[in-house]
Amino acid sequence: MNTLTITNPATGASIANVPRDDAASVAAKVSQARTAQPAWQAVSLAERKGCIERFRSFVVRDLESLAHTLTHETGKPVKQSRNELNGLLGRIDFFLGAVDTSTNTVTVFNEGGMCEQIEQVPLGVVANISAWNYPWFVGGNVFVPALLTGNAVLYKPSEFATMTGLAIARLLHEAGIPENVFVPLVGTGDVGEALTGERIDGLFFTGSYATGASIARAVGPRMIKLQLELGGKDPTYVCLDANVKNAALSLADGAMYNAGQSCCSVERIYVHESIHDEFLQHFVEEVKTFKVGDPMSEDTYIGAMTRAAQLDVLDAQAKDATAKGATLHVGGHRLPGPGNWYTPTVFSNVDHTMELMREESFGPIIGIQKVKSDEEAVALMNDTRYGLTAGVFTPDEARARSVLSRVNAGSVYWNCCDRVSPRLPWSGYGDSGIGLTLSTYGVQTFCRPKAWHLRSA
Repeated sequence: MNTLTITNPATGASIANVPRDDAASVAAKVSQARTAQPAWQAVSLAERKGCIERFRSFVVRDLESLAHTLTHETGKPVKQSRNELNGLLGRIDFFLGAVDTSTNTVTVFNEGGMCEQIEQVPLGVVANISAWNYPWFVGGNVFVPALLTGNAVLYKPSEFATMTGLAIARLLHEAGIPENVFVPLVGTGDVGEALTGERIDGLFFTGSYATGASIARAVGPRMIKLQLELGGKDPTYVCLDANVKNAALSLADGAMYNAGQSCCSVERIYVHESIHDEFLQHFVEEVKTFKVGDPMSEDTYIGAMTRAAQLDVLDAQAKDATAKGATLHVGGHRLPGPGNWYTPTVFSNVDHTMELMREESFGPIIGIQKVKSDEEAVALMNDTRYGLTAGVFTPDEARARSVLSRVNAGSVYWNCCDRVSPRLPWSGYGDSGIGLTLSTYGVQTFCRPKAWHLRSA
């Protein structure tokens, strides 16, 4: 039997061999989901909500073992794995509370014998090619509202979070979701490619721009619902009036949490020249306190990099920055194996000729650039092909709004960073993708509006 080998990125050891799908099994599973979906749509919303409520309770019940599985296959510190699972609970609660009003049929006109209504109808069969960095968060943004609204879901977890994906499927099935309504697919890019060629009604992908562009080319001509959450080069600006130490501590965490492998990790920082040196000192001091070590240790802050290939990206960015005159303050190199390890890395004296300030890093590395004014900061923040998140630190709300209103980003932060709320839509500009998840819009995105024109006899 063809299998996928799961490797612990902290040790390099093989931890499991899982049967993998191929084009034939993908086609069969899509067909089964297509057959099963109408019956699931016919199930009452109250019953569908009951299944998700039971799923939530099972996550709570198994939280510790689920956290260990996530840590073993991604290298994420176990405390951060628990944080992800606990955070998922609030997102589930939001979707459970929002689905009724988000999907109710609405009467928008009713006069003279003519009634006009908008009904929310499920898309049908939804494919979700999900991410490895936050498989519970990112996956849950899709499969929870998709199931609640009556869709069947074909869920392909990243090959780097396969065991977690199978755990999600197991708990959903235990909670009462039929096996042909939530269907896991195991494999690498070839399985995702096979899935894009099948008869599906929506495709939701989280990953790199290159893969997202390939998916868009494959499914675009078929006129199906497409949501792509892609890369980012998320900037933050620290204004001259900011609380310097508080900003430094917050941004150090925002840049380095989960080893910088978050969709909204801070990837470049601009600091007003009047406070630059003080900010840099506090920032570097904080980063030096972050413990790198065994992800299963409770005091580890920086775990292993999930993907070995990303070490080459970080090495190349550090080498390029150094060659072009950047100042290295800490880190700048990989650590000896086994496993995939990179030191928390901070550069100053950077500029936009450097890859570090232009290309996605997705690792524990940051460049800090000095600026003379708010206007210069805005220009540099917008000097990117991405537009996922952006932030500003200042006590002045008017100043923050002025800066952030001019920045091209789907989510903006004032005096905070690296934050996602289920109540707000998650979307991006440019090469950060198209479509959205989360919020009430992120419930309705799994439906198509049906317009009813009803004239009484």
